[in-house]
Parts: sequence; structure tokens; C-alpha cells
Amino acid sequence: MTKRPLKKRIKYSLIYWFSLALIHISNLFPRIWVLKVTGRLGKAAFRFFKGARQITIDNLTLVFGEKMTPQEIEALARKVFEMIGKNAGDLIRGLPIVHLDDLKRFVKIEGEEYLEAAYAKGNGVIMVTSHVGAFEFVGSYLGLKGYKPHGIGTALKDNRLNQLLISSRTSRGIVAIERGRETFKMLKTLKTGGMVIILIDQDTKVKSRFINFLGKPAATPIGGTIMAQKTGAAVVPIYITMQPDYSQVIRIYPEVQIVSTGDPEVDLITNTQNISNTTEKVILENPSQWVWIHERWKTQPGEEIK
Repeated sequence: MTKRPLKKRIKYSLIYWFSLALIHISNLFPRIWVLKVTGRLGKAAFRFFKGARQITIDNLTLVFGEKMTPQEIEALARKVFEMIGKNAGDLIRGLPIVHLDDLKRFVKIEGEEYLEAAYAKGNGVIMVTSHVGAFEFVGSYLGLKGYKPHGIGTALKDNRLNQLLISSRTSRGIVAIERGRETFKMLKTLKTGGMVIILIDQDTKVKSRFINFLGKPAATPIGGTIMAQKTGAAVVPIYITMQPDYSQVIRIYPEVQIVSTGDPEVDLITNTQNISNTTEKVILENPSQWVWIHERWKTQPGEEIK
């Protein structure tokens, strides 16, 4: 294994120890006070991180350019950074939480009946969420409820930070699965009536198909669709957003019906589109809480992995 350059070792060490300090310090103060401070830090980041700021403005212009003025788009972009700061602050402060009652002090749940109905079928449940708000709390809620969800995510570049995140998830009953690995384990989980959490709202280097996303063609992961088609698992959308009063609301939506026409490619695209539609709805209702800093439309037709 190649040894990481000294500069990067120092960088990630500082990030790791700073993260530990933040977790400790943030729990010494009232939650809303912490979120106001981290929101201001998000606003400051808008000024200093030019690359991320430009990607955000470009993406917002691509989607809202015909409906908003450049000034309105810049104001929304600034709000995006502020909300990233607030939600990141909530997640950092909430890392030590290991009891459902502690989470429910500031997180409200709506639509739980949809999850209960899908889970009761016994065919497994694929919970679809996205990078909206403090999305890590979605897995926390499902884990602390006792569903033992398998959460798919991308490993962090630093092993210590990655282990910190995995330990936090494990302490809440989540089984951490690295993206692109242990596919058989996830299929087995669903076939035995278990639960898997997926996110399909980013352009990543996995098998994808182009669907309409926020009015533009976007390469979208198809792993969740394939698992649903192979196992007969229910697909249930779940999202979290921060409210003006700083409370968090997890909303669970009705099960997405999986289409089967007999044409594998048509079914793959149709079902991926249907699964993604709720994500689009949530983003349009809460545009300041999605991570517009991601290059969602980077892959061009013909470049997707099939």
C-alpha cells in the first residue's frame, strides 16, 4: 500500500481531531445555538470556496434559470450553503445519539404507516433517500427503530474518519455496506425480509441509465431498481428536511409500484424514473436543502456505465 504524502497525512489528522473536538464542544451548548453558528459558517464557506460556489450556481441556473433572476439564484445558492452548515452541525452534534427517544427530541416522523405496511409484506424493503438535509438521521431512525437496515455509502478517504462514521452507524443498529461491494449480501437481506437504504440522486461511477431529473437528462444509478426487480422488495421513499423552527421532519411516502412489461430495458428505465420522482418532488419543495455542490449532470449520454 502506497504511503500517503506527509501534507495529506497532516491534513486528515487535523480534520479527524477537529471533528472529535466539534462533537464534544457542540454538545456543551444548546442545539439551536449550535445550528445558528454552523449556519453562519456555511454562509462564510460560500464566500471562500469558489469552486463549490460556482458549481452550485451553475446547477441552480441549469434547473431554475428560466424562472429566477441571477440575483435570486445567487441568494438561493447562499441559502444552500447556510443549510449545509446547519444540517452538518446537527449531524455532528447528533453523532453520540444511541437511543430513539433522544433522536425524537428534535426529529418528527410522518407517514410511518407506509413503512409498516411495506415491511409487513415480508418481501424486504428498499428505503430510498437522497442527499437532502441531515440525511444521515434517516438511517439513524431506521436503525434505532430496530429494522437493522443495511446502509450503502461511499468510504471516506481517511480511515480514521471512516471508522468514526461506521462506529456511529453501527451503534445505532445500521449495517454499513461500502458502495459497489457485497451485492449478494444485500440481495440476501431483502430476500429474507430485511431492509436496505439506498441513495440514487448523484452521478457516480456505477451502472446507470439516463432519466429525467429536475427537467434534465441525468445518469442515475440503477442498483436499487435491479434489487427491487430481482427480489420483489417494496420500494419506499424516505426523506428528512429541517423546518424554520429548527426541528427535523422525516417523511415517509407511499410505496413505489414496480412496473413489469416484459421488456427489461424499458422496465429498468421506467422503474428508475418512478423511484427518482419522489426525490425530485422533495428537492423542488426544499431547494435550499439539496447538495447542489455535486456535479449531478456531469456524465453525458454514451458515457454512462451499463
